[in-house]
Amino acid sequence: MSRYFGSKCRMCRRESTKLFLKGEKCFSDKCAIERRNYPPGIHGQRRRKVSDYGLHLREKQKIKRTYGLLESQFRNYFKKAARMQGVTGENLLLLLERRLDNVVYRLGFSCSRTEARQVVSHKQILVNGQLVNVASYLVKAGDKVSVRERSKKSLRIKGALDSAMRRELPSWVEVDPVAMAGTFVSYPDRSDLPAEYNENLIVELYSK
Repeated sequence: MSRYFGSKCRMCRRESTKLFLKGEKCFSDKCAIERRNYPPGIHGQRRRKVSDYGLHLREKQKIKRTYGLLESQFRNYFKKAARMQGVTGENLLLLLERRLDNVVYRLGFSCSRTEARQVVSHKQILVNGQLVNVASYLVKAGDKVSVRERSKKSLRIKGALDSAMRRELPSWVEVDPVAMAGTFVSYPDRSDLPAEYNENLIVELYSK
């Protein structure tokens, strides 16, 4: 199974928005978007006319890269969202937000989703007191997510949590920084998620 091992900042520049893939760097003036807000490559600064398909594709790539998924994984989430009741695009975003690696990131136990995936796979996270090491595990409303006792001394997790506490956490999670535990209080509403996401373009892309 292939993964992208190149520069994450290039992905942000390609999508012309911050994908928050590099932790604290994304909140500093060292962020690539702050310094060079145009696509990478020698032709990056050329003005190009983007087709309708290009708009749809870029939106899909933006959200797929934000959550760190492969194409097959993303397509499977879309198929599952289409089978659920309600608006398909909103269902898709909800499924992505419920992934355990994303919840760990939202709670502040990691600086990025990539790091959160590693924390989960290294068996450092408990869900309702049970060890879970599958990043794609779907967290339910009311679930308790905590750092394993032997991992609470991890400087990486402590540093990430300290940084997160200095910023505003999402309204749908609650965190106890002393206990290194949090609760996925409720499923987020569409208004709680980034307004720059246009999930309808993804629905149109996959419906063609």
